[in-house]
Amino acid sequence: MTSPGETLRVGVVGTGAVSQLVHLPLLKERPDVEVLAVADQDESKARAIASRFGVERVLDDDALFADGDVEAVLICTPNHLHEAQAVAALQAGLHVLVERPLALTAAGCRRVLDAAEAAKRSVVVGMSHRFRPDVAALRAFVGGGELGRPYAARVAWMNRQVNVRRTTWRQRPDEAGGGAFMDLGVQSLDLGLWLLESPRIRRVSAVMTRDEFEVEDAATVLMETEGGVALTVEVSWSYNASEDRHFARVLGTEGSGSLPPLEVFKQLGGRPMDVTPRQAPVSGANPYMNAYRREIDHFLRVARGIGADDGAHDQVHLMEVVEAAYRSARERVEVTL
Repeated sequence: MTSPGETLRVGVVGTGAVSQLVHLPLLKERPDVEVLAVADQDESKARAIASRFGVERVLDDDALFADGDVEAVLICTPNHLHEAQAVAALQAGLHVLVERPLALTAAGCRRVLDAAEAAKRSVVVGMSHRFRPDVAALRAFVGGGELGRPYAARVAWMNRQVNVRRTTWRQRPDEAGGGAFMDLGVQSLDLGLWLLESPRIRRVSAVMTRDEFEVEDAATVLMETEGGVALTVEVSWSYNASEDRHFARVLGTEGSGSLPPLEVFKQLGGRPMDVTPRQAPVSGANPYMNAYRREIDHFLRVARGIGADDGAHDQVHLMEVVEAAYRSARERVEVTL
């Protein structure tokens, strides 16, 4: 295991948009990380990306996992590959950061976690919103009881409609596992559950719409937690408006909070008062890129054995809820967990 301060040697599997725009740039800016190799099913693309970022080796997945110099791997491939690649990497003795979802099913998530436990290695799921300061602040208000008893929460991620000239793996159900809800809803659901401190969901009702693709382009999912909190997740690939719309909101008996921007109101003296904490802006910084930066820092600390490994066990229940939502929409019934 690499000690603190030593260079951690990593590989990146999948050279698509999230690797090119996020992971490789952030890894390459760190003096304590060496990107030894990249892998992609499209070898010509992998070689072009490796050249752009100064990565010397281009390998296939198996060769990268078996490379004795690589200590940790980031998996940034289409959804249907996550489970098998994560298991293979863990069995090869590597620490793993896998982009969401961890697997396409709850059973698949359990298999990955079992592989991590057997290999005594860590697996981190790419839920970058957990590392946003505004999310952390709102979660602290909820967890500290500052808003009273939460009774409702809503998360929406609606992207403007764009003309798709050709389909990608995201529009193919066998590769993506679903449409807008799998693409945007998994992290939106995780955000809602995270803000509420990871309650269990007991019933799910979903409506999904489909237009030109084989998968849904919009979904609305209403859930109830075991504690009686109503959680709604709304996502869309076909939002007709001037700009994309992303927000989260928590309502409590003594206050409420929403983001972005972060706003928190609390009952004080019989009237709602603005108690939003002041968060110093970082000049020129992209808050979403900074969240990924903190996520990677967390993963590297876990891989070095100096950071807390949460084990990603909450992803099993998250995918149980996702499966229930798809069943509810398909069968037009409420699903009880």
